Amino acid sequence: MTEVLTTYSEEQTAAAARRLAERLPSGALVLLVGDLGAGKTAFVRGLAGGLGIDPDEVSSPTFTLIQEYRGARVLRHVDLYRLQGAEVDDLGLDELTQDGSVVAIEWAERLGAAPRGAIQVTIVDLGGDVREVRIEEK
Repeated sequence: MTEVLTTYSEEQTAAAARRLAERLPSGALVLLVGDLGAGKTAFVRGLAGGLGIDPDEVSSPTFTLIQEYRGARVLRHVDLYRLQGAEVDDLGLDELTQDGSVVAIEWAERLGAAPRGAIQVTIVDLGGDVREVRIEEK
């Protein structure tokens, strides 16, 4: 199943993520793909809101690699921007969902092949605040 949306503000992008979060099962893996500044972290803020977590707690984990947010559910936010190859493998990402946490991974294209059952969200900057958001199950 693929869903394609056009959003016209950061708030609309976050709202799309909130709607997705409400239907995510425990242990879901959300792979975020998009250029720098496309809106991946804004999307994760929306996921957080939909999972009962304060969206204002969410920041880009570029320097910490993995951040954990707790609310009604647990969200682990991963950023692979600065990693390559074996460095990605060494993180043990496959273990992050085992406790039922939802895991959102920015720069997911660095994983190689998308794990089966993952939800891939591709965000394309169409100029200004307009984004194409493609949500597809792998």
